[in-house]
Amino acid sequence: MGKISSFFRGVMSEMQKTSWPKRKELTKYTIVVISTLLFMAAFFMLVDLGISKLFRMYLDL
Repeated sequence: MGKISSFFRGVMSEMQKTSWPKRKELTKYTIVVISTLLFMAAFFMLVDLGISKLFRMYLDL
């Protein structure tokens, strides 16, 4: 039981040393992640549509 409590004391100690982002930084990072996600989703959607169209054209031959 002593090892478990020692573990959690160590966890709390490390959490206090952590540098948490400020609200402005967090907002900026969130916008970057969401915009990247949207860009990648649109890119892969277009690639998928293109490959599907090429495959359908190939099958129609």
